[in-house]
Amino acid sequence: MAKLGLNVDHFATVRQARLGAEPDPVIAAAMGELAGAEGITIHLREDRRHIQDRDLEIMRKTVKTKFNLEMAPSVEMVDIACRVKPDQCTLVPENREELTTEGGLDVVAHLVGISLSVNTLHAAGIKVSLFIDPSPDQINASYMTDADAIEIHTGRYADAQDEKARQQELEAIRDAIVLGHKQGLTVHAGHGLNYVNIIPLARFSGIEEFNIGHSIVARAMYVGLDQAVRDMVRLIRQ
Repeated sequence: MAKLGLNVDHFATVRQARLGAEPDPVIAAAMGELAGAEGITIHLREDRRHIQDRDLEIMRKTVKTKFNLEMAPSVEMVDIACRVKPDQCTLVPENREELTTEGGLDVVAHLVGISLSVNTLHAAGIKVSLFIDPSPDQINASYMTDADAIEIHTGRYADAQDEKARQQELEAIRDAIVLGHKQGLTVHAGHGLNYVNIIPLARFSGIEEFNIGHSIVARAMYVGLDQAVRDMVRLIRQ
């Protein structure tokens, strides 16, 4: 059964809007775990636009479930991860001008560098997932890096404008799950998922976890974080 990895970045986004102390993503992570999230995800960006080093340090000590650090495969971030030692690092592309992650890693084009990052993180005892588009070439290249898992970028599915396009993206995701497992990779999924479009994906077998943040944080503004997490966990499990 798939698990929910709660991304708490946007609690930090609201905090940083005033450069104050609240809302605290550390508290949000603890509340999310109590509500049923089986993992916590944060993205420590190189520009520190939301999550701060302080958040990472405290959450490494307080998160009781799986602690997943999203990060660029840069020397700075690999060094930080090797020191803090999250349970998993998810390597993602990073563009300082983007509003949110715009696509998957190009593992094919950067195979050597990404492989080096994977090997360094493995030496520190950290599992590694690669955030990639549902492309056979990217999945095969991910296997070549010796990564433990892939996270399928579901953005094109989430942004599909009609049913035909949505079904095409679902098929691409389904094929990616099959190929990922054939290559011995654990399969995760995330990006742009909400309380409606999660339902078809939750019916697929083979996805171990969904990493979801923005939609849950938005719903929490109306119903509270506890209820928002419980609602998403219920959809994934049913």
